[in-house]
Amino acid sequence: MTRTTDFHEAPEVLDRREGPYGEVVLRRHGELLQIIANGCFLMDTSDGRSERLLIDAARDALATAPHAPAPRVLIGGLGVGFSLAHAAADPFWGRITVVEREPAIIGWHRDGPLAPLCSDALADPRTEVVAADLVNYVNETYATFDALCLDIDNGPGWTVTEDNEGLYSQAGLASCARALRPDGVLAVWSAQPSLEFEQTLRNAGFRAVRTEEIPVARGVPDVVHLAVRPG
Repeated sequence: MTRTTDFHEAPEVLDRREGPYGEVVLRRHGELLQIIANGCFLMDTSDGRSERLLIDAARDALATAPHAPAPRVLIGGLGVGFSLAHAAADPFWGRITVVEREPAIIGWHRDGPLAPLCSDALADPRTEVVAADLVNYVNETYATFDALCLDIDNGPGWTVTEDNEGLYSQAGLASCARALRPDGVLAVWSAQPSLEFEQTLRNAGFRAVRTEEIPVARGVPDVVHLAVRPG
């Protein structure tokens, strides 16, 4: 999730919908498109470094461990599409599954204002978009992936809805581990580092736990938490 830039003009609301988890708004602020959920800023189109690093960090971690010749990646959250577009531009990935729970966001990408951002990625035969809640999906799926790249909140301690909090618990991370193949990589975006979350990852059985910082214009750096499911 990318931080926004301040503008003097008021944002223009392009669409406002009541979704299964509350209100979702797409607005234009200057040249940026922004997604707001229940009044909470999620992301905008200002940069994309965070989303690209999320994918690249998982890829680099996989490259140092045994993995399938055509690795499968699950991206948690479609957002403005930066993560999907970056993954689809890389022939390294054999299959790209995106799980997005908000029908409005999927619609804005298919035939709305966000369509230009990842139309090629959505048309890529490797890409599958699943309309589902990520927490439920990892709890129920029988599929396994080489990498899980999660960007559905502003971090483990700053969730968009209370329902998401369980994902970052020891039990939720155990479900993530079950959705990973041995030596698979879990990458979690956050607006700030969390030593507590690192310890929860270790308690859930992950190894090689580390945090990569993403420089921002001001304030605390964004981060990607990385962990590996034991082989």
